[in-house]
Amino acid sequence: MGNVFIVRSKRVFTAERGVDVPRELAFAVELPVGASNAEGSGRIAHIGAPDDVIAACPAGTPVTDFGDRFICPGFHDAHLHFFHTAVYNSPYVLMHMGESEAELVARTREFAATLPPDAWVVTQGWRDYRWDPPVPPTKRSLDEAFPDRPCAMCSGDGHTLWLNSRALEALGISHDSEPPAGGIYDRDENDELTGIIREAAAMELQPRLLEWLTQADFERAYTEQMARMAAQGITSICDMSLMPLPGCDFIREDIYEALDTRGALTLRAHLFPTLLDDQARLERLQERYDAPGASTLIKAPGFKQFFDGVSSQHTAYLTEPYTNARYPGDRGHLTVSAERMCELVLAAAERGHAVRIHTIGDGAIHAALDIFEEAAARFGAPKQGRNTLEHLENLLPGDLSRLAELGVVASSQPCHITLDPGGPERDLGLERSRIMWPFATYERLGVTQAFGTDSPITPVTSMNVLYTAVTRQDPVTHEPAGGWLPEERIPMAQALRNYTLGSACAAGRECELGSLEAGKLADFVVLDHDLTACEADDIQATRVLATYVGGRCVFEA
Repeated sequence: MGNVFIVRSKRVFTAERGVDVPRELAFAVELPVGASNAEGSGRIAHIGAPDDVIAACPAGTPVTDFGDRFICPGFHDAHLHFFHTAVYNSPYVLMHMGESEAELVARTREFAATLPPDAWVVTQGWRDYRWDPPVPPTKRSLDEAFPDRPCAMCSGDGHTLWLNSRALEALGISHDSEPPAGGIYDRDENDELTGIIREAAAMELQPRLLEWLTQADFERAYTEQMARMAAQGITSICDMSLMPLPGCDFIREDIYEALDTRGALTLRAHLFPTLLDDQARLERLQERYDAPGASTLIKAPGFKQFFDGVSSQHTAYLTEPYTNARYPGDRGHLTVSAERMCELVLAAAERGHAVRIHTIGDGAIHAALDIFEEAAARFGAPKQGRNTLEHLENLLPGDLSRLAELGVVASSQPCHITLDPGGPERDLGLERSRIMWPFATYERLGVTQAFGTDSPITPVTSMNVLYTAVTRQDPVTHEPAGGWLPEERIPMAQALRNYTLGSACAAGRECELGSLEAGKLADFVVLDHDLTACEADDIQATRVLATYVGGRCVFEA
């Protein structure tokens, strides 16, 4: 038996299904001794009534008594893009939406003065529909501010770039350039490039915006971001491919492995590279991470693919045209044909691999469920991971129950709900906007749910995720009063379960993560408020007091 210590509290929420209230419990954590790659591998040996757990352990086993502090499983962000989360929150990139085009450009000029002279000026966060006035930007303002320096501004939804002339030149984009399939170069009334690059065209360019940074810069950014996440009580993440183009998914296993080798990895990273015809990369990762004695901190449970865009840009794929259609038949488009997606997913399913698919519009969701249904009928369930749909912003009524019937996880990001106030009604109309992020309906139908942030699209702030899920109000403005589609609010116990056990399901690790049970890895967080009992207004004021990964304390207030 390895080293053992006991944790006890009057308020332990285990996140087990059917248990919605915290209880007075203790659990014994056993830490392995002398094993290679032992960081993060401590497990719960016993859990139950405090006297029983203490009696089951050797005499003198140390006990940490947290009194009436709230203890629950560590939070698991089921969908984010860690490379950009880390780098965009580093000193190298400006995270700022701006109140207007002019205000953002002025703020960016100030930021540029802090950068090395050879650095690109890169920002993330602009949303023109929330500006005053809500007018799309052009390269003109950037050219005036940066006539001799490349400047690239990434939109808040991550699907659009706004570039100045110097950046267009450096990237080799001219008047006669043709965008890649699924991408758009916006042009003005004179057929001149505006500097706005959309979807696949923008994704193709993103790797080149940060080429001036070094490996050491990236490792520093990852380390600092992990520290911020530990302070949020986050013990696991699903690092999702950012784009479907070969070599552009930004899944950097080299950085994770370097940090793990140094004992500096303070969360569990689940890697989901892009599903391509060649599946060798995932299989190499799985062979490495599933080998006997391998670290428990890095896994590669499956693939990621992309089926459509975003509703605010009319690139999410709908079964019927947008209510505010920009042209006849405007219902967005699939990033790849349904036939091509089916070919990719079936090939993965034949080899036992799970796939997680970006699907926002009801047309994309319906087509993806058809594909998962065929994959299950032909090849059964994946050997590792769970087939999952990502985002699912508006659905056909009949597809809600299909998620449960097919065992497909619904991976949602609660803070997306209020990113574009009035946008769903504007783009989809009242009827369709009533079936958006239907958390309560999912629960009633037995759909497995996973919660995340889609960071850097929304910040990695655990209490904002929980607040928005239970109130359906914006975490900053607290609007609308009573919540948007309030009938889809869920109790805190369910929100916590989605953010812990549900996310572990999406990563295919529900047997060892996501709840406090004997045999599972000892990932837990200690909070100063009982989230299941506090008022909604107190959720965001809740502080993380300590975060443990595999029994190792990685944060203490």
